Amino acid sequence: AEALAPEPAGPVLTPTDLFQSSSKSGLVSQLSASQRAAMATDLKALILVGGYGTRLRPLTLSCPKPLVEFANIPMIVHQIQALKSAGVNEVVLAINYQPEVMHNFINEWQEKLGVKIVCSQEKEPMGTAGPLALARHLLDDGQGKPFFVLNSDVICEYPLKEMLDFHIARNAEATILVTKVDDPTKYGVVVMDEYGQVQRFVEKPKDFVGDKINAGIYVCSSKVLNRIELRPTSIEREVFPHIAADNRLYAYTLGGYWMDVGQPKDYLKGLRLHLDSQRIYKSHTLAKGPEYSGNVLVDPTAKIGPGCLIGPDVSIGAGCVIGAGVRLSNCVIMKGVAIKDHSKVDHCIVGWYSRVGAWSRLENYCVLGEDVQCKDELYMNGAVILPHKEIKESVPQPAIIL
Repeated sequence: AEALAPEPAGPVLTPTDLFQSSSKSGLVSQLSASQRAAMATDLKALILVGGYGTRLRPLTLSCPKPLVEFANIPMIVHQIQALKSAGVNEVVLAINYQPEVMHNFINEWQEKLGVKIVCSQEKEPMGTAGPLALARHLLDDGQGKPFFVLNSDVICEYPLKEMLDFHIARNAEATILVTKVDDPTKYGVVVMDEYGQVQRFVEKPKDFVGDKINAGIYVCSSKVLNRIELRPTSIEREVFPHIAADNRLYAYTLGGYWMDVGQPKDYLKGLRLHLDSQRIYKSHTLAKGPEYSGNVLVDPTAKIGPGCLIGPDVSIGAGCVIGAGVRLSNCVIMKGVAIKDHSKVDHCIVGWYSRVGAWSRLENYCVLGEDVQCKDELYMNGAVILPHKEIKESVPQPAIIL
């Protein structure tokens, strides 16, 4: 058999050269595979962490939303793991809330993840574009490589490598991850052509113009930074429309699941979608045994009593103690929780180190904050309970317990 000839090296181009042309074919078509590979290594990313997480209270009264566990690890860790797999080696966290807690997170997780993590602290809320201008010196090192931008409460299968390849191949200035929805009239719709080039945005259209919406994850060239002023501003409303007008904005369609998990109902739905995905791609991570029904994630340090029925769509965190005959379904049991014998929890989130008494029943999207102590034989219907409370009586109707 003939030996394959080596691939031509192609013209010598720096990453900055890649973004000098605005044509669709541009310089990208001249890049060799090795040059494209160089564009997709040692990348940077910014995660929009700022915000008080009010929709996910009372959990966010104890820690910032990105550090709330999702499937037993902080939400933001799922994103950083995906970024590392896509060639990112430095992540910037844009923060303005509880900075000391974020620094503790960095100290704990930076070495575990093998990614450099730094903070860019806002003195005032800067929106979704302002943080990029504030962190410009961290994102743009002069090499002209693209970088990722993520909203911290987005959960999906993170096709970041494929999205990056799409971005580079089209010589885009920015690429938006979009996801298909059944009812686009509730959202801002991204209208694009068959090549993925974004033509315009339509807010809550009455007539059908498309069914793709912004999924909150972007790839940007360093040139995007030249469009952003150092002030509170929105990348979706004040930056992307101008890039689209210059025919440099593209959209990459997400194939798998997507969910903004910023509020309890969506958090639980997101867990269900995530566990469905785990069943397909990482089934070895799910619990197995006669006490489990459907997709269940259990930390190895949790203790499960005899006669339980757990699942579907449940995650149980580190150090939890689940008593005998407990029934858990569609719920999140966070680190250190104790659920006493013969209790039932359905469609609820039980926060860190809380206690659910024996023969109790929790349902209808109860959310217990950190260290909530519930006595035996209580019925909780849609109760939202702030941290460090002792509950001695049932809550038969949805209520906030201050």
